[in-house]
Amino acid sequence: MDDFVQRFVHNELTRKFIIAFISILIIIAILKIAKNRLSGYIKTENWYMTNKVINLVGYILIIFLLGVVFNDRLRGIPITLGLAGAGITFALREVIVSVAGWLGILFGNFYNTGDRVQLGGIKGDVIDIGVLRTTIMEVGQWVDADLYNGRLVRVANSFVFSEPVFNYSADFPFLWDEIKIPIKYGCDYQKTKDILEKAAREVVGDYTKEAQLVWDKMVRKFIIENQSIHSTVTIEATDNWIEYTLRYVVDFKKRREVKNELFINILEEIDKTNGEIQFASETLEISQK
Repeated sequence: MDDFVQRFVHNELTRKFIIAFISILIIIAILKIAKNRLSGYIKTENWYMTNKVINLVGYILIIFLLGVVFNDRLRGIPITLGLAGAGITFALREVIVSVAGWLGILFGNFYNTGDRVQLGGIKGDVIDIGVLRTTIMEVGQWVDADLYNGRLVRVANSFVFSEPVFNYSADFPFLWDEIKIPIKYGCDYQKTKDILEKAAREVVGDYTKEAQLVWDKMVRKFIIENQSIHSTVTIEATDNWIEYTLRYVVDFKKRREVKNELFINILEEIDKTNGEIQFASETLEISQK
């Protein structure tokens, strides 16, 4: 037994494993202490990226440590990997493409954490970008509008090479939205238009100013038509009513909230007209011959 212990302790490979194990524990402990110390000084919105950087530094240190400790054991690995490369590539093709997708996401500006995207038919906010998968807090599905439904979806990073990537918030974090109002024939058409324009100024006026600044940068960066950012009201005569369409820009995360505020404002103003302006509804006339 003593002879076995002596041989175990004096074995070079065993000593290397012990050194590597203890060193890794020390690195993990240092990183944990660093996270605890820094968490009190870094803002919540910046902590995600800081945490990622600390973890990346830890991985690099561990890999470097293993390379130094087992340097003499790694000399034959390139030859072995070269012989097995074809088999490894075939077996891990999805993993390799996902890692390549991760690099593309980091350096290709596909999207960042916090962006609202649609990947592979899944729409939501990016909350984490891993080496193999992107984690999305999903919106929509059985929940109306752009509200979270509580479901986390992990999408393989390889999707960026095979599917369209819809980004709702990258260079232009605003959306064009519109609401339609049916008004009876014979009402004050100009006054109705004025009410809609006033509601737009009061509710989305600030968004319009912010969006204009961002849009000017977009026009300089890309070959794109210099679209008007200001709210517009258009009128269309249908068989049953006059249809007013209010088109406006809004922050991509406040679409439902703003639409609700606009409707409340418009309804209150139309009620103040005492019947001068009335909403229309579809009616059916039944005649007997």
